[in-house]
Amino acid sequence: MGDEFIIAALVYVIACLGLVLYLQKQLGKLRSKVEALTVLVKEGDRQRESFKREMQELRSGTIGMGRRVIELEKRLHQQSERIEESTQQDPQAKLYTRAMKMVALGAGVDELIKECELPKAEAELLIRLHRK
Repeated sequence: MGDEFIIAALVYVIACLGLVLYLQKQLGKLRSKVEALTVLVKEGDRQRESFKREMQELRSGTIGMGRRVIELEKRLHQQSERIEESTQQDPQAKLYTRAMKMVALGAGVDELIKECELPKAEAELLIRLHRK
């Protein structure tokens, strides 16, 4: 019975050694996979940070462009108001505006001279410029 016990113990030890070797091999494979996943996670973090910086740059650019558009709209509005004020204040501008409308409706040189009190040369020039 002593020999059987020794044989059983040897079989048990060999089985345990085989199991340990198998588990070490599996552990090595798992470590390799963990290392590969760690590399992938680090690359993903790097890309995420890069995208985050790009998005921040885009936001900053968009905000800057929005401010510039608002400023340009203000300037345009101011210019429109100034033009409107100057046309309302300048009686000559009203005469020329009226003369251009008359030319567009087909008025002749004599009509412009009479209705808008323009010199003949200016009336002829307006007709040439605005009938094209």
